[in-house]
Amino acid sequence: MKLRCLLVDDEPLAHKVIQNYVNRLHTLEVIGNCFNAVEAINFLYEHEVDLMFLDIHMPELNGLEMLKTLPSPPRVIVTTAYSEFALESYEFGIVDYLLKPIAFPRFLKAVNRVIEQTPNTSASQDTTPQTSPNNNKPAQKNDEYLFLKENQITHKVFLNDILFIQAYGNYLKFFTEQKMIMVAETMKNIAAKLPEDQFMRVHKSYIVSLAKIDQIEGNQIRLKDEVVPVGNKYRLLFEQRFKK
Repeated sequence: MKLRCLLVDDEPLAHKVIQNYVNRLHTLEVIGNCFNAVEAINFLYEHEVDLMFLDIHMPELNGLEMLKTLPSPPRVIVTTAYSEFALESYEFGIVDYLLKPIAFPRFLKAVNRVIEQTPNTSASQDTTPQTSPNNNKPAQKNDEYLFLKENQITHKVFLNDILFIQAYGNYLKFFTEQKMIMVAETMKNIAAKLPEDQFMRVHKSYIVSLAKIDQIEGNQIRLKDEVVPVGNKYRLLFEQRFKK
């Protein structure tokens, strides 16, 4: 079973790039090319589409405005030259956000995400070029990530790189093995986005990555060169969880 794809972009060159990538895979087929959002809306009402490659900057109606009008949109992979819309795009439940120029390996990774979310399909075995047997490995959990907006910069942060998260007033500090990123967010909201089997709240101001814990001593957790306290309210649950 092939996934039926719609390409929506006002640039003909962008259509050629995505069309070329789709042609290299046995799991996808392009059933439509639209060069503006209105044309795409009409196409979606008349055809069944499994996956839409959607540009954001288009005349009359941009890609995100178009998504707001659709009662039941297909799965969407955003293809754009602008990184600043990443966070807003994920509020629409998009599968992935690709920045132009799009490399084929990155395109392939996004398609594999769609395959994983598509029930009753055996296409996943064919989503990689035949010349590279190692590419048939399924996506791993360490591929999961968040987009975090710090001032005017949007960072892509892999969950596997996060050591811990600290509440800091109306902000959160994300400590990774490489850097610290501060974003306007709440502990409650971010906790809901993190997988429970990988992260745990151990203090009113701290969430830690369980896999990154190096040492526990008393009410303190050491992660690399950082030390995080365990709150009394969370201590019993943490001890039970850690023993498991």
